[in-house]
Amino acid sequence: MQMKPINISEKFKLFNEHWTPKKIGELNGQQLLLAKLKGEFIWHSHENEDELFMIIKGSLIIEFRDKTIELNEGEIYIIPKGEEHKPIAKEEVHVLLFEPLAIKHTGDITSELTVKTFQNI
Repeated sequence: MQMKPINISEKFKLFNEHWTPKKIGELNGQQLLLAKLKGEFIWHSHENEDELFMIIKGSLIIEFRDKTIELNEGEIYIIPKGEEHKPIAKEEVHVLLFEPLAIKHTGDITSELTVKTFQNI
């Protein structure tokens, strides 16, 4: 398979939906996802997988049961497996997610925001 450079800025121009990650690559059982976030997500956790958020554009608040953090452009945060969290984007935020292929978008919670299969772009 011939690899080509991936232009993240160009990939973000291909979609407008919020909270619907799009797959841009895979490596070693992991996937790279891009997502646009706006508003509040749901409380959820991933029992067996860590989750990495990298902020490409904007600012993201992540609430935990015992604390709240704010991530800004260029920052990365790894949420340990099993830790319940709720992302909040007051304005549109662009993120890169690095997650195992088997991860469930909303953990064991099913809602109207749940994405079962990530679209390749």
